[in-house]
Amino acid sequence: MHERPTLAIGDALHERRERVFLVLAGLFLGAMTMLNILGVSRFLDMSFEVAGVRVPFAPAVGVLPYPITFLCTDFISELYGRARANFMVFVGLLLNLFVVSFLWVGGLLPPVPELGPDGLPPSDVYDYAFFRIRQLTVGAVFASMIAYLAAQLCDVQLFHFWKRLTGGRHLWLRNNGSTLVSQFVDSFAVITVTHYWANGLPIDPAQPIWGQLWVFILSGYVFKLVTALVDTIPFYVGVHYLSRYLQIDPLAEHERP
Repeated sequence: MHERPTLAIGDALHERRERVFLVLAGLFLGAMTMLNILGVSRFLDMSFEVAGVRVPFAPAVGVLPYPITFLCTDFISELYGRARANFMVFVGLLLNLFVVSFLWVGGLLPPVPELGPDGLPPSDVYDYAFFRIRQLTVGAVFASMIAYLAAQLCDVQLFHFWKRLTGGRHLWLRNNGSTLVSQFVDSFAVITVTHYWANGLPIDPAQPIWGQLWVFILSGYVFKLVTALVDTIPFYVGVHYLSRYLQIDPLAEHERP
């Protein structure tokens, strides 16, 4: 007579954990989809002056939702374990391919406007915006997937490396340490591969190439650096309350797939 209530409590706890995982995974995948579609479609000019010296700062609009992906990855790594975090990363890779496939097919279906040598219709054609986004997204998807896989897997591996090294202490270290390194990997990979493989950056050929690339790389990285430091507080607060709500010991490894 006592087994049924116990089972009900266990089922309710399992449902609660899966519901939170679904929310975190949904935020991760939604933010990741936005950043891949927006990508390098626009660069923001947020340059500033320091002691009379102009410091160029031009992050791509695609980096805006990027910090959310790493915060969600760290939450899942901390609460659900490395196996689930890695699984979510590979689901994100499949979602990349899913989005790109529909963009590609959408450009092949009639009516297809007459495309110029640059692969785009005239700018006054209604479909111009779609074909421009399609060109940028498909052209940079190779760079995005390489950077995405390298950065996210680096984030998960470093997170658990610091967790083992510190015996589960110093949450701020594994949160910031893993995210800051992996975000530099992402920034460097996506800019260099996008330029050299997809030719998708607004580069002035009359100026030194690497000087311009480093502006894009460091602009994106600094933005991610600042947001990674800021998200330490919500990460601490979130782990504190979610570990109680889900009845999960953050110091234990949860290697369930």
